[in-house]
Amino acid sequence: MLPPIVLLHVSSGVIGLVSGAVALSFRKGSRPHRVAGNVFFISMLIAAAAGTYLGFRNSEMDNFFGSILVIYLLATAWVTARRRDGETGIFDWVGFLVALAVGVVSVTYAIEAARSPTGTKDGLPASGYWFPIFVALFAAAGDIHMLWRGGLYGAQRIGRHLWRMCFGLFIGSASIFLARPQLFPALLSKTHILFVMGILPLVFMVFWLGRVLFTAFRRTNPPYRIREAGVALRKQVLPG
Repeated sequence: MLPPIVLLHVSSGVIGLVSGAVALSFRKGSRPHRVAGNVFFISMLIAAAAGTYLGFRNSEMDNFFGSILVIYLLATAWVTARRRDGETGIFDWVGFLVALAVGVVSVTYAIEAARSPTGTKDGLPASGYWFPIFVALFAAAGDIHMLWRGGLYGAQRIGRHLWRMCFGLFIGSASIFLARPQLFPALLSKTHILFVMGILPLVFMVFWLGRVLFTAFRRTNPPYRIREAGVALRKQVLPG
């Protein structure tokens, strides 16, 4: 019998991976995409919250930092998708500070690991902290850029939502398929199926970012056209 917190972490993580794959398969902005995306968002938040606790309790700082990053990425992505163009708020400043804190603390841990006689810090070498350092500081740079500009508009706002959702899904898939191949039959590792499944969210992320940022996707996708027309109409009707 698994402890309840581990069972919650595993079960919600599985639901998150499945619903995330479903959301990626539907047209962006459609109702099925939004429903599957909401299921993915809630289930992955639960899984990441449980992972944060387990990582801290077991002194597994890679899991601890990774879980915090998942919460941060998904929360900021979810808020971005529900805001109008050019809208920011206190939540964005909080998110920026969280990402910056994870990056700075990870740098500190990496330095301590490099200077340690054992070459490790909490069981990880300095290289084990490179991933949270890069992701956290890259995301924090995106936050401060958005805040400096006073918000994002059009395809850039949708792109922010897409890459953060997809990267949160990637962290979840990598933590299962890439970090724990022993949970699966050896044949899956030999045929590289686990590797493909682990990086598949990144492939979808590149594909959808390319469509949103560099094609006429927003002009030809009905849900986005309708939404943008509604925003333009409100600006004409409502004062200010």
